[in-house]
Amino acid sequence: MATDLTNELLSALGDDGFFSLVEAHAGVRLYIPGDPDRSELPSTIGVDAAYRLAKAYPGGYIRVPLAREFRARRYVAEGLSNRDIAKRLGLTESGIERLLKRARKRGALKPRRKKDPRQIDMFPLPDDEEN
Repeated sequence: MATDLTNELLSALGDDGFFSLVEAHAGVRLYIPGDPDRSELPSTIGVDAAYRLAKAYPGGYIRVPLAREFRARRYVAEGLSNRDIAKRLGLTESGIERLLKRARKRGALKPRRKKDPRQIDMFPLPDDEEN
């Protein structure tokens, strides 16, 4: 995910705009018109994101990244299972497990911890003590 274009798009669009872009157009070459109102972009990624994209790349083409890890982290935050994430990204469940494991190792994703809210934490992890 650490490509220059991905970073440029993230800084131009923000997380929500970038997510809308990759959800609608991941993996394809996309023409960015100078006037987004004359295209389908506002309806697919939102008016604000379309204008920011047009300002950054007027009249040009971009290859929209797949951004699988970014999308997977977003899906995890939404509470989707690995199975559902795999279906959305076109990967196997074990592929999703590896992808999420790498993200956790780098610190880009916190471990999922399903815990009964009534249960006390007898052995808190160092970052849990802040809560």
